[in-house]
Amino acid sequence: MDTSTPKKHTWDKNNNWTEELHLLKEILAQTELIETTKWGGPVYVLNNKNVIGIGGFKSYFGIWFFNGVFLKDEKKVLVNAQEGITKSLRQWRFNSIEEVNEKEVLTYILEAIENENAGKVIKATAKETLISKELQLAIDTNSTLAETFQKFSLAKQREFHEYIEEAKREPTKLSRIEKITPMILANIGLNDKYK
Repeated sequence: MDTSTPKKHTWDKNNNWTEELHLLKEILAQTELIETTKWGGPVYVLNNKNVIGIGGFKSYFGIWFFNGVFLKDEKKVLVNAQEGITKSLRQWRFNSIEEVNEKEVLTYILEAIENENAGKVIKATAKETLISKELQLAIDTNSTLAETFQKFSLAKQREFHEYIEEAKREPTKLSRIEKITPMILANIGLNDKYK
């Protein structure tokens, strides 16, 4: 075994932040959170709910709070990494170990635990189910098809809609409707054979 190559941790993408991430782990070890591994990195859970994750990246290392939107953030250190996409996750990014104030980090972590215990979460919003005009026409002209289609979950209805809408040309859309009509009548979802 080659011992000259340092061990690369999956949660430290560039192997630049080993000492820094161990400091965050030591801070987290002072809490009731349980360390697990998810998505190749440490995630800290409470009652099987994700509360905190840590990781190292090219230009920073950080701690993220899965329901960070509920944190007071009095120090104004949290960022939303994907504005408009991420609803509740917030990150605290560090560029050096000197930036990590153990007391402040622990305060944020304890508040995150408190919020988790209080059940503060953003409820997922249901996606509106759209039906392509071609599929709607087929459903309107066949009551059995309409009844069977309504029995599918919203996710499966959305799969049928997207399958038809992916086609650019009208003849392709119509041939796809011809293909899926027997599937719908047989109560078979578009992707059932893959599940």
